[in-house]
Amino acid sequence: MALSHFPPNADLAEVSDHLRRFGYAIVDDVADAATMDRLEAEAMPYIEASDAGRDEYDGRFTRRTGALIARCPTARELIMHPVAVGTVSHFLSHVSAVQLHLTQIISVEPGETRQKPHRDEMAFDFFPFGADYHVQCNTMWALTDFTAANGATHILAGSSGVGDGEALNLPNAQAEMGRGSVLFYDGKVLHGAGANTSDGVRRGVNITYAVGWVRQEENQYLACPPEIARTLDDDLLRMMGYTQGAFALGYVGDQTDPLAALRGGTAKAKTIGAVAQDNENARQFVTDIDDLGR
Repeated sequence: MALSHFPPNADLAEVSDHLRRFGYAIVDDVADAATMDRLEAEAMPYIEASDAGRDEYDGRFTRRTGALIARCPTARELIMHPVAVGTVSHFLSHVSAVQLHLTQIISVEPGETRQKPHRDEMAFDFFPFGADYHVQCNTMWALTDFTAANGATHILAGSSGVGDGEALNLPNAQAEMGRGSVLFYDGKVLHGAGANTSDGVRRGVNITYAVGWVRQEENQYLACPPEIARTLDDDLLRMMGYTQGAFALGYVGDQTDPLAALRGGTAKAKTIGAVAQDNENARQFVTDIDDLGR
C-alpha cells in the first residue's frame, strides 16, 4: 500500500483532514536543501556525542538528540514553519492553546532492527484518551531521504481509532519521502521506525506539538535555558510554553503572564473571560457567571 503525499503548497485544512481520517499525511519538499544542510551542520557535534538507545524500543543502533531550540537555531525555523504550524493548529483546533511537546533528531544507523509499533500517546502514562480526542500532533522532517531500506517510518494507516488487535491487521506502509519533506502523524496511529538494512544513516527531525494543558515530553524550560530563551521571538516562546496552556494553567506568582515574567514584566495572565473567546465550554461558564449575577 502506498501512502498519500501532498505538494508543498497544499491546502493545510486538507492536509489536516487527511491526517484526521488516516492518522498521517506527508507533505513533500517543504524545506529546501540549504535549510537542511544548515541544520545538519549545527546538529552534527551533538549527534556524534549522543549515546545509542538503551533498549530495543529506543534502538541500540539509534541516537536521539534533543534540546534543538538551544543547540540548533535552524530548528526554530522548522518548529514555526507555516506548513507545520498551520496544519497542527487546524488539527488541534479544539483546545485553547497548542504547545511544543518535543524536539529531537533521530538517527537510525545501519544494523538497526524494526521498532515495535506503538502509539505516541502512551507517553501520558498510558492514559486512555477517547478515540475522538487528539492530544498531540507529530512531525518528522526528513533530514536525509527516507527509504524502505534505511528505515523509513512504518505507518498503519487508519489505526488511530481501533484497538491494537484489529489495528495490527491493517495494511502497513513505509513513509518514504525526500529530504526536506515532512510526515505528519497523530498520537494514536500505530507506527515505528523501520529496520536499517542500508549502509547509510536515516536521520529525521521529530518535532511534536501537544495541547496546552499536558506536560511536555521534553522540558522546554530546562532544555532551553532562560538566557537563551530571552533572545527568542515571542511567537516561538509562546509555542515553547511561555503562555497559558488553558485558563489558570501556567501563570507565575501573582497570576503574572509567563512571557511577561520571562521578560521581567508584570502583565497579568488572561482572565476566564479572555480565554472564553477560544473555548466553547469556557464561554458557557462565563455565561453562567453572568446569569448568577443578575
